[in-house]
Amino acid sequence: MVKEIERAGIPVVHMCTVTPISVTVGANRIVPTVAIPYPLGDPSLSAEEEYTLRRRLVQNALDALSTEVEEQRVFERQG
Repeated sequence: MVKEIERAGIPVVHMCTVTPISVTVGANRIVPTVAIPYPLGDPSLSAEEEYTLRRRLVQNALDALSTEVEEQRVFERQG
């Protein structure tokens, strides 16, 4: 689905825990997340720490979204 949305001219960021799968399906902008059961969070963190983690992940995705890409790219996970 990611490839089809991109083909329509809408940039997409695929946030995932298993980046090789995203590469295989052809996603152009890939942002690694935390873990399979909790891709966008970590229940072992305090509420404040988890908020910071989630904010970083969303900022990574927004940075990836605003980056022009010619081929697939896995963006480094920040934090």
